[in-house]
Amino acid sequence: MSKKKAFIFYGGWEGHEPDLESARFKRWLEEDGFEVTRTDTFERCADKEYMKSFDLIVPCWTQGEMPDWCCFGISEAVADGTGLAGVHGGMCDSFRWSVEWQFMTGSQWVAHPGGSKYLHHIARLDDATMQYMADNYPDNSIPGVFQMDYKVEFKKNSTSPIIAGLEDFTVHTEQYYLHVDPCIDVLATTRVDSLGWHETNGPVEMPVIYTKHWGK
Repeated sequence: MSKKKAFIFYGGWEGHEPDLESARFKRWLEEDGFEVTRTDTFERCADKEYMKSFDLIVPCWTQGEMPDWCCFGISEAVADGTGLAGVHGGMCDSFRWSVEWQFMTGSQWVAHPGGSKYLHHIARLDDATMQYMADNYPDNSIPGVFQMDYKVEFKKNSTSPIIAGLEDFTVHTEQYYLHVDPCIDVLATTRVDSLGWHETNGPVEMPVIYTKHWGK
């Protein structure tokens, strides 16, 4: 029986350590019996038949701009039955100008809502924008300013094998506010108590783990 095949591509903002993150996923998948192709470019994604040759695609790319035709290659592969899985900024804080990417993946990061105070959020993590923030909003540059303690709660009535046997836990890290597709199947959530201009909307139950169908 031939091995299942996975394609990992990584890059983008170095703050999320895409090289190390993708190497960890490669190791885990190989331990699970996958044959893994790992690359620091998404150029091959435009080759639809090549992408369809994989059982799983794992993006590890924060921000950046992906040409539409590369996204279409992934989109058509997933619609034809290839799996797509990712975490953190490597999948849903990626390719903010690609509407099909956001439609396919089901969410887009927009803010760190909590922490000790409300802070502005920027669209580009390039040197010029980061310098502007350091000069005009120095609080954004304080180490750990976006980190906080929060609880992750699993959906108790879910039958998904992805979360079978898992228990709620508390973590100290950055909390996320997402714009989400209303058709996603939410498997775990966290309570978001936004600060600043958004707090007048009250607490929000925010997805932490979810799945979504795209074709097959």
